[in-house]
Amino acid sequence: MSTAVKFRRKILASVIAASVTAIAIAPTVGFAQTATANLRGKAAPGSTVTVKNPNTGLTRRATVNADGSYSIIGLPPATYTVDAGPGTEKQVTLTVASTATLNLTAEAAAPAAANATSLQGVTVSASTLNEVKTPEVGQTISLHQIQTIPQVSRNFLEFADTVPGMAFNVDSAGHTSLRGGAMNNSSVNVFIDGVGQKSYVKEGGVSGQVNSQGNPFPQLAIGQYKVITTNYKAEYDQVSSAAVTAETKSGTNEFHGEVFDTYTSDKYRSRTAGEEAPGADKAKSFEKEYGFALGGPIIKDQMHFFIAYEEKKFDTPITVTPGSGSPDTINSLLPSSVASQFGPADLPFTEKLYFGKIDWELTDRDRIEISTQVRREDQADNIGSAQARSASIVTENHDTRGLFRWQHSGDWYFNELNATYENSSNNPTPLNFGNGAVYTYQPANDSTILGVGAAGPLATQVKGQEGPSLSDDFTFNDLSWHGDHTIKIGWKYKEVTLHAQDAGDVNPLFYYDVDDAGTHALPYKVQFSNPVAGLDPISETKSKQYGGYAQDDWAITDKLTLNLGVRWDYEKTPSYLDHVTPDNVIAAFNMPDPAAQGQFPGQTYAQTLAKGGVNINDYISNGHNRHAYNKEWQPRLGMSYDLFGDEAHVIHAGAGRSYDRNLYDYLQLEQTKSAIPIQEVFFNVPERPCSTTAANCLNWNPIYLNGLQNLQSQFASTNAGQEIDVLNNKLKAPYSDQYSLGMSNQLGDWQTDATVTRVLSYDGFAFTLGNRYPDGSFFQGGGQPWGNGVPGFGSLIIGNNGIRTRTTQVLLSASKPYTKESGWSSTFAYTYTRAYQNRDINEHYSFDEETIGNYPFILSNAAPKHRFVTTGSIDGPWGFSFSAKLTLATPTPYNAIANYGAIGPNGEAGIPTTFIPRGGSKFLVGGNIWGYRDIDFQATKDFKIWGDVSAYMRFDILNVFNWKNFDDAAVLTSFGSSGTLPTNPVAYDKHGNITFVPRTAKFTVGVKF
Repeated sequence: MSTAVKFRRKILASVIAASVTAIAIAPTVGFAQTATANLRGKAAPGSTVTVKNPNTGLTRRATVNADGSYSIIGLPPATYTVDAGPGTEKQVTLTVASTATLNLTAEAAAPAAANATSLQGVTVSASTLNEVKTPEVGQTISLHQIQTIPQVSRNFLEFADTVPGMAFNVDSAGHTSLRGGAMNNSSVNVFIDGVGQKSYVKEGGVSGQVNSQGNPFPQLAIGQYKVITTNYKAEYDQVSSAAVTAETKSGTNEFHGEVFDTYTSDKYRSRTAGEEAPGADKAKSFEKEYGFALGGPIIKDQMHFFIAYEEKKFDTPITVTPGSGSPDTINSLLPSSVASQFGPADLPFTEKLYFGKIDWELTDRDRIEISTQVRREDQADNIGSAQARSASIVTENHDTRGLFRWQHSGDWYFNELNATYENSSNNPTPLNFGNGAVYTYQPANDSTILGVGAAGPLATQVKGQEGPSLSDDFTFNDLSWHGDHTIKIGWKYKEVTLHAQDAGDVNPLFYYDVDDAGTHALPYKVQFSNPVAGLDPISETKSKQYGGYAQDDWAITDKLTLNLGVRWDYEKTPSYLDHVTPDNVIAAFNMPDPAAQGQFPGQTYAQTLAKGGVNINDYISNGHNRHAYNKEWQPRLGMSYDLFGDEAHVIHAGAGRSYDRNLYDYLQLEQTKSAIPIQEVFFNVPERPCSTTAANCLNWNPIYLNGLQNLQSQFASTNAGQEIDVLNNKLKAPYSDQYSLGMSNQLGDWQTDATVTRVLSYDGFAFTLGNRYPDGSFFQGGGQPWGNGVPGFGSLIIGNNGIRTRTTQVLLSASKPYTKESGWSSTFAYTYTRAYQNRDINEHYSFDEETIGNYPFILSNAAPKHRFVTTGSIDGPWGFSFSAKLTLATPTPYNAIANYGAIGPNGEAGIPTTFIPRGGSKFLVGGNIWGYRDIDFQATKDFKIWGDVSAYMRFDILNVFNWKNFDDAAVLTSFGSSGTLPTNPVAYDKHGNITFVPRTAKFTVGVKF
């Protein structure tokens, strides 16, 4: 290499490093997240390092610098032959989203402990290179773990449960979700082949994953993935808790495939807690999962294909139970036709997953990949606590994505271009149409007992996202300036159309009083849709997202590495920015407040709000006074120090900021609530009279049960009872600040890590009640001003930022990877969590206090204090293999609004409080300290058929000891009214639903070739 070229590169490295450092430490303290691997190390100066995948023909080369360093970027995770000349050849396995170190000298070629790694059906002898010089906190999930750990559902994210700080949950309805730390599910992002699967409209983090029993991707197509819990680098975006980056399988030069079929039914499971109740029947249920994968060559050493298909058919058992606050005698108080709907029920579900991929080694410097993924789901939902099967909903959940990826390797750089398109939709509709009925228990503040008949108008929704994106990532891999630099810069532009319909013009809901004397014959109120002529009930917008980042991984010495990064994101959502508050709503704010005229003659409703600290002008939009998020600067800083220069003991630390997004499901309500509002009207009935002079009170007439139009005609020219939703004109994006300090150690075959993390999250979104009493107060006698809504309308609901969390975690892990020589593997993951929050992270309606700022910080209900997960696998004789998984967790705290006769500091009667339910069980020794216990086993027998063709039979038994992990667990008994809070008024409903599954046996047969 010429001196001039070297000089230019040093100058370039100096400029970039200085710029990144300056930005990263500024006081203002990825878009394309690669799943590929990087290889670096030392070799003879001037020699050529050649990396080749013998199974696909992929070959990359790099010239070793004068200082003996080399770097090769953008290698698909696989097993490679690497050499820098005679006597230096080694076989190594690179893992997903990692940077590994391999020194190539004649001495390094001496015999070393070899691991047997199976990849795409080919077994080779190779050493797995783990990334240890990184500030990121997380672990890699191997293909062996995916194939052997017992599993309740073929959702590849389930194995993230084995990483400290992560929790994969299966609720009573079979819905699966992934959570990182003490943040909500929506703060997670999953990247497949470098492309984020983020949901912009609905909760869940991954598009289509909210309230779903399904999988985001066919498991047969996942090769391995990495879970990063905190302090990801600057290339990661739209995530504020955990990032999961996965690499899909590719075809090789040989044809390989797999076919499988898994089955279980109610014959092979124990009774649920609800089915153990006297006289209860065992609900019919079954699970069928089957699919296939096939990969191979199109042109040997150049072009390959891989396809996968998986299908699910479930009928999941569920128990319909009374809502919280219902008395034990509730069955005798309800009509027999209603009470009979309690008990076992089922949740039908079907899913089809498709994946196809073609990779083409166009040259020894260029790789092209084209892939597509399709997800189709249909399921019944909204059954269980306080919801009968008759009031359920049916949801179509569809997702389609396509990816074009071009990777180009130069002598001193690597470039990756991604072009993608996505189309995702989630469309629930009621199972039945007609009148719905909701029975409420009056002595417990009208708490819901059960909904029957038909789901209400809010059950009819249309939510989705569709659009293209383009991103590019450019990496300099041969730069020197006070050490070696790997500098990566990238950008992305995405234009995604978001659409939402929040309600349908169907199914009025009639509310019936229940008290200790029984059920009242006439409804006391109704909720129904009442579309406004001329307004569109579907909100649609083209959200434009821009992002850029710079990341410098700076190896100052062989021991010390600094990771300096910064990213910037910008988003424009026109439906929020250009929204114009309707004139009739503005006029209503300026009308006299009817409730204030006796005490404050002439006072307008806006003046009432102002007395209560609500400046309505902060929420009135004229289409020009809102601005897009434009200050999302996110420094990401990290370091690692290899104590002895052998990667055996590495201290790592990091600090960074990461922004997420406000879900469109919240932003769209300004428009859709105006177009198809839900009116709440009370009936003047003998048992519960209301004043017919009030705009939202009617004398009861049986005709109201005979058609929605009979209700709507009463309010054809009025907005009485219609909720008004408004958003703050200066909304911000939620974000988290993350800090970590830890140490990883290589102890023989074991890799261990001990890390302490601190995560502070800010600006979570929530709606609060805007109504105020005439004097501006929010509480009078402990009650809220629900009756003093906007003149001529209903209640005022205002949207603001303000939810915050504070989390400290201790993360301990130890793992011994599987090798063919040893025949066994094991993992241990322990998480200690101390988390506080000022509002339940899963709730975006917060009506119990005046503002989010008035909520006290209480112990979070997002994670248990202690959680322990361990797995193990071992090869047995005669083609058998066995594995097991143990999960233990202390009870998850329960957040409640406690009303016990005391008045809180803000004048509230219900005070936000946390209770920790008593542990319902013990494990081996000790008292009843555990809130969750589970042991699962798996056994597989392989049969050699012919050549590379083999068959297998697999047996999984989940929850071996049939431990009951109650889901309807935090049922409050009574807070009392003495002014003193009981010590622990929390009890588990031992006849209700459970988390995970009862003891269940699953059978799988398959063929591999």
